[in-house]
Parts: sequence; structure tokens; C-alpha cells
Amino acid sequence: MKKNWVILDAMGVVFEEGDDTNNLLIPFILERNNQISVERVNELYIKSSLGLLSAVDFWNEVGLGGYLPKIESEYLDTYITLDPDFNEVAKELVQLYSLAILSNDVMEWSLYLRNRFKICDFFEYSVISGEVGFRKPDKGIYDCLLDTLGAKPSECVLVDDRIKNLQQASELGFNTILFNRSSTVDPGYQGLVVHGFKELAHKLDNLFK
Repeated sequence: MKKNWVILDAMGVVFEEGDDTNNLLIPFILERNNQISVERVNELYIKSSLGLLSAVDFWNEVGLGGYLPKIESEYLDTYITLDPDFNEVAKELVQLYSLAILSNDVMEWSLYLRNRFKICDFFEYSVISGEVGFRKPDKGIYDCLLDTLGAKPSECVLVDDRIKNLQQASELGFNTILFNRSSTVDPGYQGLVVHGFKELAHKLDNLFK
């Protein structure tokens, strides 16, 4: 019997911090190079997350390339944390569903983190913006996902912490769940919401009945 697909966002879902660029990466860089602007770091990150700059080129452009590879591992190893409930719940989910990642990220960083936290085996596929050249909520990345999975939108549920990403997916026919660690949700959002992985497991069970 073919399993339904559960598609997980990385930052803000699998990993705890949702706005890693502004809350983690930019402060990390500015502490080490106060001559670069926030706007420039954001611009370079977007390019890297679209595959237009390699990770090495990114560090060179922000003025820290001379510290490679130590600077990159220092950032990824120290600043990015896995959701504490992910492993336990993922072990249950893979018995019932096929799992995949759909993430806006630098290709090399995404692979590094999946290997570092030993979570690769949970996912049958990973579709990363830095590999395919589209970022959520661009329709192109959802098309790439469906082509990769060989699935219909109705066979998938996207779990993401950004409402705009879910809205685009919903318009394309995906089931969607907002992953929101805070106690407040935008009152304009009327879809399904979970506040953690243990709640997600229960919500998925009801969704696919």
C-alpha cells in the first residue's frame, strides 16, 4: 500500500530556529565583521539559497573566507539545534508515512546538518532551494517536489512554520499544517496548527483517516 507523504520544512520545524538568517546567521557574521551590512548579508544568503553562490563563495563575500573551513563548522555546529522531540516522533512517522524535506537553504549547509544530526535516513527525499533554484513560496519548488516524489498534491501534507509557504501549497492542492512553537497564531490563518512534534503525530493520524 502506497504511503502518504509528510513534507517537513527544515528551519522552524526540524530545527528549532525559524528565522535562522536574521536571528542566527547575521549576528554571527556581524560579530566577526562589523563592516558588512545586514542588507548585504541577506542579499548574499538569498543568492546562496538559490544556488547562485556556493557556500565557500558566501563566506568569501561576507569577508570571512580566510577562516574556512572552521568558520562554517563553528556556525553550523554551535548555532543550529535539532528539535528535541524530532527523533522520537520521526521514528513513529516513518512507520506510517513517507517523509521528505522541502527547505529554503544553502545546499551544502542543508546536507551538512542532516549528516551532523544523523537524520538522513528518516527522509526518502530532500528538495532544497539551493539545489533546484527556487525558494518557497515560488510555485517552482513545489513542482520540483512533486516531480521528485512522483506524487499528487492530495497525497502530501506540508508542515511549515511560514503561512505564506502553506498558502501557496494549499492553492496547489496540498494538505497543510502550520508548525508554530509560540502560543499565538495570526488570527487570519484558519488552517490546521500544531505546536510541536508530538502534537503533529496525532494531527496527521486524524488528517489521513
